[in-house]
Amino acid sequence: MSDLAVTVKEALSRARKRLMDGGADSPALDAEVLLAYVTGLDRAGLYRDLANVLAPGEEAVFSALVARRRAGEPVAYLTGRKEFMGLEFIVNRFVLIPRPETELLVEAAARLSPAPSLIVDVGTGSGAIAVSLAVLVPEAVVYATDRSFEAIETARLNAYLHGAGQRVLFFQGDLLAPLSGLDLAGRVDLVTANLPYIPTKDLPALPRDVRLFEPPSALDGGADGLDLYRRLIPMAAGILKPGGTLLMEIGCGQREAAAGLLQPPLREAAVLKDLAGRDRMVIGSKTSGG
Repeated sequence: MSDLAVTVKEALSRARKRLMDGGADSPALDAEVLLAYVTGLDRAGLYRDLANVLAPGEEAVFSALVARRRAGEPVAYLTGRKEFMGLEFIVNRFVLIPRPETELLVEAAARLSPAPSLIVDVGTGSGAIAVSLAVLVPEAVVYATDRSFEAIETARLNAYLHGAGQRVLFFQGDLLAPLSGLDLAGRVDLVTANLPYIPTKDLPALPRDVRLFEPPSALDGGADGLDLYRRLIPMAAGILKPGGTLLMEIGCGQREAAAGLLQPPLREAAVLKDLAGRDRMVIGSKTSGG
């Protein structure tokens, strides 16, 4: 960009064109979010101040961010923030960016959660599910696990950011293994899991921003996408109370296979669809005799 003074309007216009030429799906929105981040304004403020000249240095920073976005880097990683359930979460290259469809799982878990309740969130990533549930269910205690140390540290920051640092407890390790010393058998009300569920063969077809920038370990679910769920389900059956609930986010076309993994004492209780009408979540319930 030119060294001459550039207004907000000019900066947005140039950025939209660069992003559009680069194949961005939402060039206008991406430009607005990035310039709002650089200037400290909200998006409404940008349009209120279209004639304002960018401060020294802002144009260069904005131009650099636009170049990175044009190369495919997700906006959430560029700003370090992503909104989920009306809350702002810190995100980085070590965690999957929270998706709107995962809000379905949080809403269902909040409805099913008794008060008080003990919830276990497996593969917590940024902590979006665990922290949102702690905010929505004030009497809940949440145990959150992830095999990534960096993810655990990111999630811990998010818990404290939203005042839930005392009620969301974090454990590093594989699935439920790090909870093995806590004597949880038959004590947990809900287990939530948004584990990697993309079949390995489908990874090369993912959108560029997902394929190149989000952590592969948070995407790859093995041959059929259900490897981790296959291991989790019997573990979850052991820690759930009779009548307790397992909530699993799944991918398109996985409903029958995922529900088929539920074996006594777990049974299928419901399958929920996302706003696009796709099967998105399988809910299992532990029978009273389990």
